[in-house]
Amino acid sequence: MEITMYHYLSIGLLLFLIGLLGSVIVKNVIKVLISIEIMLLGVNINFITFAAFCDNMKFDGYVISLFYVGLGAVELAVALYLFYLMYQKKESDCIERFNEL
Repeated sequence: MEITMYHYLSIGLLLFLIGLLGSVIVKNVIKVLISIEIMLLGVNINFITFAAFCDNMKFDGYVISLFYVGLGAVELAVALYLFYLMYQKKESDCIERFNEL
């Protein structure tokens, strides 16, 4: 059995849906951040899949994937800093306690 583009796309979709479900259901801020990173991983798999199967040596998918990795790192750093500031104020990691800005 040959692994085709649709196998990789289904794995990317599955990871994206797991991350989406985790970010909606979970109440812990750290787990929500991890779920968002899983969503970005699913998007990166789809970009690399399209670059490998559809791109003729232009490397657009790989460049966009590297951009998304950098964007995910910056997003995680900013979100962890905001969480640190909110945790100092409320002393809780439950999302329901952070209903105001």
